[in-house]
Amino acid sequence: MRNSMTLVLSGGGGERLGVLTAERAVSAVPFGGKYRVIDFVLSNCTHSGIEKIGVLTQHAPTSLHDHIGAGRAWDLDRRGGGVTILQPFTTRSHAGWYRGTADAIAHNWASIEEEKPEHVLVLSGDHVYRMDYRSLFETHLARRSAATLAVTRVPADQTRRFGMATLDRDGAIRALVEKPERADTPFASMGIYLFEREALRRRLESRPVDMVLDVVRPMIEAGEKVEAHEFSGYWEDVGTVGSFYRANLELIAPEPRLVLDEPRWPILTRDEERPPVHVVTGAAITDSLVANGCRVRGSVVRSVLSPGVVVEAGAEVVESVVMSDVVIEKGASVRHAVIDKYVRIGAGARVGIGDPPGGREHEWLAGLTLVGKDARLPAGVTIGRGAVVGVGVRPEAFDGHVAAGATVASRAWHEEVRGA
Repeated sequence: MRNSMTLVLSGGGGERLGVLTAERAVSAVPFGGKYRVIDFVLSNCTHSGIEKIGVLTQHAPTSLHDHIGAGRAWDLDRRGGGVTILQPFTTRSHAGWYRGTADAIAHNWASIEEEKPEHVLVLSGDHVYRMDYRSLFETHLARRSAATLAVTRVPADQTRRFGMATLDRDGAIRALVEKPERADTPFASMGIYLFEREALRRRLESRPVDMVLDVVRPMIEAGEKVEAHEFSGYWEDVGTVGSFYRANLELIAPEPRLVLDEPRWPILTRDEERPPVHVVTGAAITDSLVANGCRVRGSVVRSVLSPGVVVEAGAEVVESVVMSDVVIEKGASVRHAVIDKYVRIGAGARVGIGDPPGGREHEWLAGLTLVGKDARLPAGVTIGRGAVVGVGVRPEAFDGHVAAGATVASRAWHEEVRGA
């Protein structure tokens, strides 16, 4: 793996995650109680023996940069190799912002050429999975490919979420269609591409924008040797509210498809120094993940609690994902919701009540209620199921009830500055 370089695409804004990505990249979204989404890709790289990694960032990168730091948590803080953050920059010939995934790589091609790798592995930082990339390299080298794509089988009703690859009987890719409503193939592209450096360099000379539309698909259409590597393990693109929520709650299944405590392939992360969980008399926790620093005096059922969450007496959390340092005050109820960091839910408030709203405009929420980072919900307020509460919302924004499917807009940053 020493003759390769890995690029992790982590600049996406994740519009389909709504307020959860208003101030962070998808790769930086907390996941599974103590991790960030990007931890899975970085852990895979470390365990696969990959030594040179560039993380390409763009949208709201501060949280992601802070989390990765020098890469120590993944044993990537090295003088030779390790992890490097590649941010947009301005030159006389380039405006600075990446126009797309392929443009991001082209913009940083000088950094790649400095390393002189024979192979370039391109990964998405938005996916949750365990994978030994060495098997991908074995397939690529054995078939002498210009490019090799990792693919996995998905249900027929999920094809519109992915790029779907048609393979011939020898495993070569004959077509790649982006997010079709129906597909005659079960193979979804995993957003994992292994290129011969020279093959990729030639395609980047025309300054393409999108990795699939402007690089991979033209290679296939031109008859270049593009092969598939089938992966049969757990893999989930958590770029939608429904998939993110589902992937979190699958972790607490009696036999989860993704096992977090696998000693041979641990998911590494920058650990937070928090005290142990404190559960007092009268509290009840059922089928849940509860991270360090949590204090539980109420009821937690089939939920995922990140570090520092407080559930006060008489409060309940049911089938929800609650991120770090949220406080749920006495008698409050949270159901079928995703609650971002630093939220405070007032005493007796009810979040996620009633039935989810109908209509296609609400489908992206998958029947869930979202509460953005640093929001303050007043005592006694009711938030209907499928509602969205924006980032930094203050109690005065509520009039006692938020209807199902309604939105409470995020507090504008200039309001805070003006009032300081």
